[in-house]
Amino acid sequence: MDKLPRLPDLNAQRAAMKKLEFLIGKWNGQARLLRGPGEWVDLHQSEDAQYKLDGLILVIEGVGWTITDGHSVLQALGIISFDDESATYRLRAFNDGRFLESDVKLLDQDAGIRWGFVLGQIKTQSVLRINESGEWTEVAEIQIDSEPPKKLLELTVRRSG
Repeated sequence: MDKLPRLPDLNAQRAAMKKLEFLIGKWNGQARLLRGPGEWVDLHQSEDAQYKLDGLILVIEGVGWTITDGHSVLQALGIISFDDESATYRLRAFNDGRFLESDVKLLDQDAGIRWGFVLGQIKTQSVLRINESGEWTEVAEIQIDSEPPKKLLELTVRRSG
């Protein structure tokens, strides 16, 4: 006899997702993005984080425009959910016509999360924190093969709504 699929515990999922409420809102500020070896571009950055599906998912949209000419060079959309069966947060991120999936870990010591991706010889690690001034800070590093990790992105935004 076929076993019925397990029903998700929606209350557990919502409770876990509530731990990410420090991200909710509209944020604006600056970012620096590594576009090539030693080629940094400075950006005006916005982040918009909102709960959807009655608190079961968190959608985060980030857009960065060059300070010099207002050209959009960074557009990313992330969807975070919580799997109550495995007790893990999952991120599906979309950027530049691609998507990736990753586990997300809550940082114990403060309001923050950590995630990363591996694509062949490329490995990334990102840490997002709300600092003591209430700013959303994010640092992403990239490592290719056995080279030491390099900063890929630095971001600081403030809640604007």
